[in-house]
Amino acid sequence: MSARRWLISGRVQGVAFRAHAQARALALGLGGYARNLPAGRVEVFAQGDDAALDQLAQWLWQGPPAARVEAVHEAPAAEGEAPGIGFGVR
Repeated sequence: MSARRWLISGRVQGVAFRAHAQARALALGLGGYARNLPAGRVEVFAQGDDAALDQLAQWLWQGPPAARVEAVHEAPAAEGEAPGIGFGVR
């Protein structure tokens, strides 16, 4: 099991990005969360199978229909960080 964190920028707040990310992650069997950050970015943390994480990473570049993703930066997940059960929106 692997864990990854992404920081997504562009028009990603106020367009249901977190809810769509949650639905996509749950469909892929991933645990984690999506949350809004200051300055209009969204952070997504996910843990699970590498192939599923790759699929989520590809989707993050698209996002929901109303989003306009400008950049997706992968950041290291903290060692030992566990997302809890399921995939939450914070």
